[in-house]
Order: sequence, then C-alpha cells, then structure tokens
Amino acid sequence: MAWELTEEHEMLRSTVREFAEGEIAPHAAQWDVDHHFPVDVVRQMGELGLFGIVFPEEYGGAGGDFTSLCVAIEELGRVDQSMGITLSAGVGLGANPIFQFGTADQKERWLPDLVAGRALGGFGLTEPDGGSDAGATKTRAELVDGDWVINGSKAFITNCGTDITSLTTVTARTEDGISAFVVPAGTPGMIIEPPYHKLGWHASDTHGITLDDCRVPEHHLLGKPGEGFRNFLTILDDGRIAISALAVGCAQAALEMSIEYAKDRIAFGKPIGANQGLAFQLSDLAVQVENARNLTYKAAWIKDQGRPIGQIAAMAKLYSTEAAMDAVRLGTQVLGGMGFMEETPMARFYRDAKILEIGEGTSEIQRLVIARSLGLPVG
Repeated sequence: MAWELTEEHEMLRSTVREFAEGEIAPHAAQWDVDHHFPVDVVRQMGELGLFGIVFPEEYGGAGGDFTSLCVAIEELGRVDQSMGITLSAGVGLGANPIFQFGTADQKERWLPDLVAGRALGGFGLTEPDGGSDAGATKTRAELVDGDWVINGSKAFITNCGTDITSLTTVTARTEDGISAFVVPAGTPGMIIEPPYHKLGWHASDTHGITLDDCRVPEHHLLGKPGEGFRNFLTILDDGRIAISALAVGCAQAALEMSIEYAKDRIAFGKPIGANQGLAFQLSDLAVQVENARNLTYKAAWIKDQGRPIGQIAAMAKLYSTEAAMDAVRLGTQVLGGMGFMEETPMARFYRDAKILEIGEGTSEIQRLVIARSLGLPVG
C-alpha cells in the first residue's frame, strides 16, 4: 500500500515512455540486427537525466529515489531490453560502486561524467571459471613500487568497451583478501576482448577483459583492502531489484503484444482471444505481471526506506524474471508463426528474456538467498 507510485513517479513514467517510443522503438530492431550500441541515444538518456536519478545534486544528479530509477528501467525495457540494461548497469554497476565506496577524490574525478551519462563504467566481478561462485576470484593484485599490478580475467562485463566507457571496477585477490580497484579505460595491460556473440541483448555492450600486468596507482583502490568482494555483493542487491524492473518491462511488452494480436487475429471465424483456452492463459499472465510489478516496487520502496533488501530483492528478481520468461513463451505461442519471425518484436523479446534469469545472480542463487533468509541450513 505504501509502495504505490506517486504522481511524480507517474510523470517520470510518461516522460520516459515518450522518449523510449520516439527515440528507441523505431530503431531497436535494426540495432538488434546490427549488434549496434547507439552511443548517441545513450547520451540522450543522459541529457534526460536518467543516469543521475538516484545520485545527489552535488554530482549532477537529481537526488531522487530508487523507485524512480526502477520506473525508468521498466519503461526502457518495455521497448528495448538492451537500452534498459544499459541504464541499469550504467547506474547500478558503473556509477554506484564509486558513489558507495569511493574516496572524495575518486567521486570528484569519476562521478560527474557517469551521473550525466557522458561516460559509462563497467563492473568486473564475474570470472570465466567462477560464474555464480563469485568468491572464487583468481585475479590477483600486488602492490609494487606504489602501483597495483593486476593479473587475471573477467567475463560478461557490461558497458566496458563502449566509446564512452571511462572505467571498469574490478575485484582481485590481495594479501588482505578480495579487494576492488578502479581501472580507467585505456590503461595499458587492460585488454578488452572482442564483443560476445550473444543470444539476446544485441545492442548492449558486453565483453570479456584480460588484465595482463595492468598497473594502476595505489590510490585507485576502491574501498578498504580486503572488502571488495563484500562491497560488490551489496551492489548486486540493488541490481537485482533493477533487473526485476527490467523483467517487468519485458513481461508487460509481451502481454501487450499478445493481447493486441489475440483481438485482431481471426481464426475459424472469430478472434483467437475469444477462445477460453487462450483468454484464460492471458488472464493468468496478467496476474503474473501485476504480481511482478508489485514485488518490484515493494522492494524498491523498502530500499528507499533504508531497510535491508537482501531477501525481497532476491524474491523480486526470481519472480519477475521467471514471469518474463513465461510471458515471452506464451506470447510467441499466441503469435504463432509470426512470433517465430524476427520481423516481430516478440522474437527479440523472446531472445532477450533468458538472460534475465541468469545475470546478477541466477534463479538458483536467488532461491539460495531466500532459503538462507528463511533460516534453512542450505549450503
């Protein structure tokens, strides 16, 4: 009840929807085909203030709440999941680690451009052999003559290889444990690997990173020594709510496309939506989407109240991402042969949806987090 959206939230929704439908929707299919990351549109998102929603005015932000960011991510995701994740990762994984754990000098140097959307940041936690076991970090950093020398590799890093990427934060093992570091774009020894050929999110920038005697100054340590892993896990809690919002956008889009097609497609002399077998499935899906949205915005509200979010963030991400998969699966079935054609947005949303159950913690990891919060002795 208290997490109902305000008039200001709904005004923001209208603004972002207008932008998404006008500047993104006409081009999303071609970006997907070309695997094109539209830097100009990302900059427009920055000019609209989307990257600065949750950050203080002193860094150029709007000082808004986390719920507002979720509204923006949902609306972008309703049109194009790639641009939705670009915003989600740009804020939550790019700028937020600097804001949460950076020194005053680090914030002053990096945040203004990140908050304005003039620059993007990457988040280097996952490793090729680690996956969900993010604590199995093999990357190492050694302090040598006033520089940290980093060696290792990172996988599946969003926004790390764009023309406007300014930095990537990475975790590495040090004498104190797993620490975090700010590595500016272009630093010798940080090799951005070729972009992945992905199932979906074709317009999102994703690369692996190799760190080969990559040297950064001692003051590029992010947070306290040995606390990088713990700090990055708290970043992921926020990100799970944001991914939940992205999933709601995906599910909502699939539901809307399905309903429209079910009203217009005539088979056996009547709209296919007149058949209870289909109408009831779409009704059930509408309930799922409503529940996903409620869970998402309750989680965002709890975060805005400053309360612990570990359990509710996991619940929201688990439910919403699986609802998104149900939505695109049913949506493709509703559209039939046309749903299998790349000329329809449904095919793109179908491909985009699967990663929602994987990124920022798989569904299995979310169930593990929830089980532990229930006091169950799971490993």
